Amino acid sequence: MRSHQCGLKESHREGRIRQRTQDSEHPVLIYGVIGREVRTYEEDSSMIEIVEYDARWPAEFAALARTLREALGDLALRIDHIGSTSVPGLAAKDIIDVQVTVRDFACTPQLVEALGAHGYTIAAEVTSDHLPPLYQGPASDWEKRYFRPPAQQRRMHLHVRALGRPNQRYPILFRDYLCVHPVASAAYAQIKLAMARRDPDDVEFYYDVKDPLCDIVIEAAEEWAQTTGWRMEESPQ
Repeated sequence: MRSHQCGLKESHREGRIRQRTQDSEHPVLIYGVIGREVRTYEEDSSMIEIVEYDARWPAEFAALARTLREALGDLALRIDHIGSTSVPGLAAKDIIDVQVTVRDFACTPQLVEALGAHGYTIAAEVTSDHLPPLYQGPASDWEKRYFRPPAQQRRMHLHVRALGRPNQRYPILFRDYLCVHPVASAAYAQIKLAMARRDPDDVEFYYDVKDPLCDIVIEAAEEWAQTTGWRMEESPQ
């Protein structure tokens, strides 16, 4: 099964921006693939929910990253905050997307053991990301691993990708591009909200549009990266 890179599934109850609520944690089910990240559904909802940007998201990512660093040690070459919650001011699902970079997937058994000790479980059915249109390289370039968090933990998605592969670079470039292009970020949020308003129950429609939208954004981001000499900065985690 394939997954996404630029953001995971949301549940939208009213099809409009809502203030974040402190309701209970909901376990998720892996369903499919979205542009660049794992598509998931909350067990108690099949609707799309997008909330206003929450200034607490960076600190919540940092707390998750500290626990992951303790669990993984040197297995994790870097731990990055990705997805819409990583872009200041961007409306998003209240789900923190975390990318762990590893050297290669030969360490999968060690990942399963180390993360399992902290309550994470591997979603064995998720093995790759969505393949962008016209991509000429091997499909293995988009290989990944995905882990479900402990049930008691705040909602998050844990993506594991290999160093140097295009799907490891994609969400970091996507994030950095939106962070310095507020018009693109606002337009991206506007399209997500419009899709949610159209039919908050139609999750398939939402991701059928969002996946190619992410690929359009990353095309502009690639041009920006070439023009500016963008490189991935060292992860603080």
